[in-house]
Amino acid sequence: MSSYHPIGPVVGIVGAGQLARMSQPPAIALGVELRVLAGAPDESAARVIVDTRIGDYRDLDVLREFAQGCDAITFDHEHVPTEHIRALAKSGHAVHPGADALVHAQDKAAMRERLTAIGVPCPAWARVSSAKDVSGFADEHGWPVVLKAVRGGYDGRGVWVCADAAEAEEAFASGTELMAEAFVPFERELAVLVARSPHGQGVSYPVVETVQQDGICVEVLAPAPDLDQEDAAQAQRIGLKIAHELGVTGLLAVEMFQTARGLVVNELAMRPHNSGHWTIEGARTSQFEQHLRAVLDLPLGSPTMTAQAVVMVNLLGGDDPDLFKRYEHVLAHDPGIKVHFYGKQVRPGRKIGHVTALGSNLDEVRARARHAAVYLTTGEYT
Repeated sequence: MSSYHPIGPVVGIVGAGQLARMSQPPAIALGVELRVLAGAPDESAARVIVDTRIGDYRDLDVLREFAQGCDAITFDHEHVPTEHIRALAKSGHAVHPGADALVHAQDKAAMRERLTAIGVPCPAWARVSSAKDVSGFADEHGWPVVLKAVRGGYDGRGVWVCADAAEAEEAFASGTELMAEAFVPFERELAVLVARSPHGQGVSYPVVETVQQDGICVEVLAPAPDLDQEDAAQAQRIGLKIAHELGVTGLLAVEMFQTARGLVVNELAMRPHNSGHWTIEGARTSQFEQHLRAVLDLPLGSPTMTAQAVVMVNLLGGDDPDLFKRYEHVLAHDPGIKVHFYGKQVRPGRKIGHVTALGSNLDEVRARARHAAVYLTTGEYT
């Protein structure tokens, strides 16, 4: 057996995607040691974190063994069975967020029920089990109707925008448990990231605008341009209220629609989130450091911005897998650009990294970030 012993707190992250990977640099600075549970040794975080365990997160025995020696357990994704999270907590492990909170990010119907109960603005919604149910919902709220998988959907997967009963029938053919929501005619999409510690300290990052394409976030603008100060404050209040009422520990991302009638909450995530990647260079405390602080119940860090404008653009895989041959051009062309690769094999449409630009003029910063992202993925100029 190895004589190795951690010299700082150990945070176990279930899942080894890019969120766990990007948690490593702030962990080093904080003196925190990370342990990840990966499904395979070539997963994103497993490539860079020494203490990587291989196993199935759906197996409670695997989770119990993984948790031994960890000061806190947290998650790279929301797919761990709720009953397993309860079992770990019952055994005395500090699990953040806990099962009672995380279920609202795992189960969209549970989320809607709870948010509606605490007075958070949401779309009209209903549980449905057939196209006939959807038609009844549409009689009251109109077509199109948005059908969502109650569990498991992400990045546009598990969402169907149905114009009529025939399209609703096709969605039910997937065999997935669905819920219906009224279509929200929104002006743009916003997101607010908040953090809450076990003893109740909370902070909110500036509200950002997210740009979606085919259900995938492609760009984040921080702060959200031309957002009324009262709307920004309301979005932050909503995020902190949800975190408090649901008992969230760690990070909470709240995705919202801005509409002519005000803000409407769309989705929740209880972990570092794509809408917060800009914070690595763009905030005094990155979302990854903040999450580690929160799950260890350390004082939370400042969420203030380091520049007037920050833009993050996702790198989505294309036809050419060799991004590194264009790396030199991007770095030479704009030394202020920050490039993050996730250690993933390139596949069309897959998130394989992101770029971030900072500055004082949003239009200029946005153009720089877009140029870098487009050239890296396609070799073309914008």
